[in-house]
Amino acid sequence: MSETVDFVIAGGGHNSLITATYLARAGYECLVLDARSIPGGGAASEELLGPGYSFDSCSTGHTLIQANPLLADDELGLLSDYGLTYDMPDPIAHVVLPDGSSFTSWLDLDRTVEQFARHSRADAETYRRMITDYGEISGLLRDANFTPPGYGTPLPAALEAHPRAGRWLRRRMMTAADVIDREFESRHVKAYLAWQAFQTAQPIDAGGTGMLAISIQAGRQKRSWTIPRGGSGSLTAALVRAFEDLGGVVVCDTTVTELVLEGDRCVGVRTASGEVYRAREGVVSTIHVKHLTEMAPTEAWDDDWLYGISTYDLGLSAFAVYLATDAAPVFETEDASQSAVSAGTVGWLEDVVQYGRDLKDGKFVTGVPWLLVATPTLVDPSRAPEGHHTVKLLSMQRPDPDDGRPWEEVKEEHAQRQLAHVRRLVPNLAEEHVLSRLVKSPRDIEKGNPHMVDGSFHGGERGIAQIGALRPAPRWGQHRTPIRGLYQTGATTHPGGSITGAPGRNAAQVILDDRGSKLADVVAARAGA
Repeated sequence: MSETVDFVIAGGGHNSLITATYLARAGYECLVLDARSIPGGGAASEELLGPGYSFDSCSTGHTLIQANPLLADDELGLLSDYGLTYDMPDPIAHVVLPDGSSFTSWLDLDRTVEQFARHSRADAETYRRMITDYGEISGLLRDANFTPPGYGTPLPAALEAHPRAGRWLRRRMMTAADVIDREFESRHVKAYLAWQAFQTAQPIDAGGTGMLAISIQAGRQKRSWTIPRGGSGSLTAALVRAFEDLGGVVVCDTTVTELVLEGDRCVGVRTASGEVYRAREGVVSTIHVKHLTEMAPTEAWDDDWLYGISTYDLGLSAFAVYLATDAAPVFETEDASQSAVSAGTVGWLEDVVQYGRDLKDGKFVTGVPWLLVATPTLVDPSRAPEGHHTVKLLSMQRPDPDDGRPWEEVKEEHAQRQLAHVRRLVPNLAEEHVLSRLVKSPRDIEKGNPHMVDGSFHGGERGIAQIGALRPAPRWGQHRTPIRGLYQTGATTHPGGSITGAPGRNAAQVILDDRGSKLADVVAARAGA
């Protein structure tokens, strides 16, 4: 391939690979450049603790992308032609509550409702009703997520036409904590739903998070915590194969450092090694917008963009502990003995609210008010040697310790506190069963992937100031930027982070539309091939 192509795609995360593959399907010559040694960004699987132990270094759950037409209609053949397969673990989740009791949810709705009824018959009825009600509007939410801002009916208008518009318009603007507290009566039920609501690393007392009170649980009630067979990197591998079969090229270990401009147009990129890759049609970026803005002179951007990016909230930072074990975690409590791919512990609702507040206030949280314990090897033994398991503990933390010490002095100490907490409930995670471990502070996460600024892996807060057409900056929510020929996709664009593939597909729609074609026609052409 020459150093001039139709589209240069800066960044090889799952969203940019999706954009690139749709563009390649439309007949464009595309080149993807990625700074890491492997593509995928947050959708990557790596042998972090030795041969045979394949860890999802960031994302594990792929529930949200199942509703994307990319997979729902298999638009690029990832399922039918490129071997991508998914597991739906059952139980959906197992969570230990503050008083030592536990809550388990299952794909069987009746069985989950029974868990609610253990604590409150009224809450069981409320949950069943909310699942039904949410099912009536889930299509509207799906359409809003998988449509670029301005291209379809805005979500508020779509909800207005619904028979129960009032409650959903209100819930959408409320906080998740308030919805949970208002709709349910049992402390135990509230704690469990708070654990689920916090899954996207959004403070649950933030305005505009109200849907999280039910949307995550509803999605998992339908599809569980869907995980790709072979690891999160299996999605990336399928995308790369589909892209390369269309003539696309992926080049890793290549860091983009500068946008090449001619007048007011972006015509390519320059890399850290000084190479220039030119684009005839345009450049597509999945570089974090904070970094992207530094790659061109200030005068190349307009004031709304600069203000929007300067005020862009990076979101909460992550802290992760990876364990290679010779035993599967089994949570032993008075009322249950249970393993689950998606498990964890949680404080009361007010504890989870305070957790988010403390983190937003820049406090270092030494306790464990919320913890995810992920063990995908329970349903996918291919990720570890026979009889062994990969376990990941995930929590949120401030970007740096607040006592002046470096992370290298603090992270093992913090990991030990979390492990001590878990081991009270999971005896077979005792030290003799942990063969090796790796601890990643927020700065380690950022070092491993510069797109995850401050160790925030969801690309930025998703409160009311950073959703829809306001993401990443007001007036620039349609994947275009103030620089002609430069497009933006990835977690900093609508609808945000997590493995949804929505930003990638949405960006492809906009780019193709700018060239007088439609994504639907590109998909139809493949279907008729």
